[in-house]
Amino acid sequence: MNKRHAELCASPEWAAHLQDSVLPVAIARAELGREMLEIGPGPGAATEWLRTRVERLVAVEVEAEAASLLADRYAGTNVEIHHGSRTELEFADDSFDSAASFTMLHHVPTAALQNRLLAEILRVLRPGGVLVGSDSLPSHSLHEFHEDDIYNPVEPAAFLVRLQTLGYVDITLGVGDRLTFSAHKPAPKEGDA
Repeated sequence: MNKRHAELCASPEWAAHLQDSVLPVAIARAELGREMLEIGPGPGAATEWLRTRVERLVAVEVEAEAASLLADRYAGTNVEIHHGSRTELEFADDSFDSAASFTMLHHVPTAALQNRLLAEILRVLRPGGVLVGSDSLPSHSLHEFHEDDIYNPVEPAAFLVRLQTLGYVDITLGVGDRLTFSAHKPAPKEGDA
């Protein structure tokens, strides 16, 4: 991540923007349940807000230094920080009621790896569980802002098909100044064992 980008993501202004404008919209219609998985918390701008909405929040961060800082910050709270791969999650199937991904999908270098991450999230969600999130929309200015960074923005129309193909149901996308989304793991049908 370039220096300008890292500074923005760690700023109080960015945290306030996420917590006041992005997160409430992204989870407005979602039942988060008791246990949530957050993918790619970075400096924890969304983590602080999310942890007050669930009993247990488990965050997986790929960057070792960021994971260490978050582990120190949240020691003794309802937040567990794991340093590890986003595309090979260490959790058992059906482990979480909900999952979250805020402004990080565009940092995953390829659509294939984004799909692998989304498939892993689906695997660890409990039946009926929900993935909520947001991401930036493609733009020339964001491309320039991400100079020397990984920048692989998600195209909303293709994202809908990708989520459906992976097995998500009850998908809602919102497209305004950003992409917001929710998608569910299928719940067992009445009469299924």
